[in-house]
Amino acid sequence: MTAFDPTHDSIRAVQWRGDHLCLLDQRLLPGEERWIECRNAAQVTTAIRDLAVRGAPAIGIAAAWGVAMAAQQGVTLEPVLADLRAARPTAVNLMWALDRMKRRIVAGADGDALLREAQAIQDEDLAANRKMGELGAALIAPGSGVLTHCNTGSLATAGYGTALGVIRAGVAAGRIARVYAGETRPWQQGARLTMWELVRDGIPAQLIADSAAAHLMKSGAVQWVIVGADRIAANGDTANKIGTYQLAIAAKYHGVKFMVVAPSSTVDMATGTGEEIEIELRDAAELLSTAGSRTVVEGAQAWNPVFDVAPAELIDAIVTERGVIERPNSLAMQAMFG
Repeated sequence: MTAFDPTHDSIRAVQWRGDHLCLLDQRLLPGEERWIECRNAAQVTTAIRDLAVRGAPAIGIAAAWGVAMAAQQGVTLEPVLADLRAARPTAVNLMWALDRMKRRIVAGADGDALLREAQAIQDEDLAANRKMGELGAALIAPGSGVLTHCNTGSLATAGYGTALGVIRAGVAAGRIARVYAGETRPWQQGARLTMWELVRDGIPAQLIADSAAAHLMKSGAVQWVIVGADRIAANGDTANKIGTYQLAIAAKYHGVKFMVVAPSSTVDMATGTGEEIEIELRDAAELLSTAGSRTVVEGAQAWNPVFDVAPAELIDAIVTERGVIERPNSLAMQAMFG
């Protein structure tokens, strides 16, 4: 079995359909597979803001299609770019994709050229994911167990995935024997989305409560924690889904290796350290409710940050399509990303 066995790569959640964008609504999975048709940039902005599409690479790709669609429709593009940029503040891929589209606009690209640019962004992401899968899997000893957090698969990218791409490649190559996924409160991306992908693609896995992670590491069942990223600072500090930081701490204590997998578009060399990364705070209602139903007593309050930062010293490897940085620091990041 090759690392790119198609049975482990069957999902494409962001699809351009000639004159509109179709997004698999990730809020409804796994109970319902419903597609949203976005026929203008405002609908793409809403889908990004409301988490119908999520995952740092995927929202960048969706935004690029939103800009291209607006250009095709003759809409003034500056407000479109501004609205899309404001939809989610933490994931740098969104800003990267919009900046790339803006450079083409400034250079005089017409609607058709912008459609080609959006397609290139999507195609390059899929190719990068396959490369990262190969590079990351090569770091893992045969027979290993791995734990992942949130959703970093085809739903979060153009396809195949970042951290989940490494898991797909590692399973196909016989290096990964056991896969565990944390549930990822409050949106339960691990429970709802990662497990859906793994089951759909025939990869045996077990779900754990977020609070079971340290106990799992202590048992010796996992040798690697493998996560994605929403922004990587110039010193290797990494912002990812809330809960990643505590996994990195627990992994260090238990001698479990910690791998961050993200395309080079996630690296933000203009951000010096993790302290400079804006952490998105979302509505407390997301934490006080489950699937829209209130689960916490009325009058209770909540603090709901949706990202945290794992310091570089807790990370064993950052895997991008350009290569692997082991024990990341400012010098190693500068050498690879300039």
